[in-house]
Amino acid sequence: MAIEIRELSGDKKVLRDFLGLVDDVYAGDPNYVRPLDMDVSDRLNVKKNPFFDHGEATGFVAYRAGKPVGRVSASIDHSHQERYADGAGFFGFLDTIDDAEVAKVLLDRAAGWLKERGMKCMRGPFSLNINEETGCLVEGFDRPPMIMMPHHLPYQGGLIEQAGLAKCKDLFAWAYDIGWVPPRAQRAHDEIAAMPEVRVRQVDMGNLAEDMRLTMGVYNDAWCDNWGFVPATEREIIKMAEDLKLIAMPEVTRLVFINDEIAAVALGLPNVN
Repeated sequence: MAIEIRELSGDKKVLRDFLGLVDDVYAGDPNYVRPLDMDVSDRLNVKKNPFFDHGEATGFVAYRAGKPVGRVSASIDHSHQERYADGAGFFGFLDTIDDAEVAKVLLDRAAGWLKERGMKCMRGPFSLNINEETGCLVEGFDRPPMIMMPHHLPYQGGLIEQAGLAKCKDLFAWAYDIGWVPPRAQRAHDEIAAMPEVRVRQVDMGNLAEDMRLTMGVYNDAWCDNWGFVPATEREIIKMAEDLKLIAMPEVTRLVFINDEIAAVALGLPNVN
């Protein structure tokens, strides 16, 4: 049967299908955790996501016989273009049934949208840019996704490659068992903590916006030479602080100051999934 592609463009039914089709795609996957519809729809909303201050994006849903069978987003991050000038646009939010034709039609449509806007190549999955969900899961299907991490079925990466795309970067996520600290690490910690110029504190929930500015300042500086890095903007930092108020646990955060100047941060989040 022919595949029909519909663009979001304010159509509430298409948005509902964009959000809800994952229930069918992942119906047999006990590890899948559906993101909150409010969160996903807000990220696609020009008025609510500060990404749109420096980017543009849309989404598409594929239908077969009137039933949604896949989705994808297409996005352009002008901050990325200013930094790299590589003509790269992005695809993301890619979830499909196990059907090569569905995946190719969606990816071709995303590529066409990007090409119409002057992009020369397409990279992803980025939902919507590198500071959000990044990558396609190719190992670790037996584990539920952590917060802010993507999840896919084993066939999805193969369908992307069958559609003509090739890997450009390996991304890794690490899982650690907590509760035991190696003696060498403990000694290093104790020695540094004893230095009079070093001060350590938790994130201040009463002043979270300012602490997020400090955190993202360190992030923007420490990560500036990483592959594909794009700095977070002021409005993105404010939005992040507002979102984190709902889930942040100060006891798993640390801000480190040397001579009262911010030097390092560790931001732990509870896995709300």
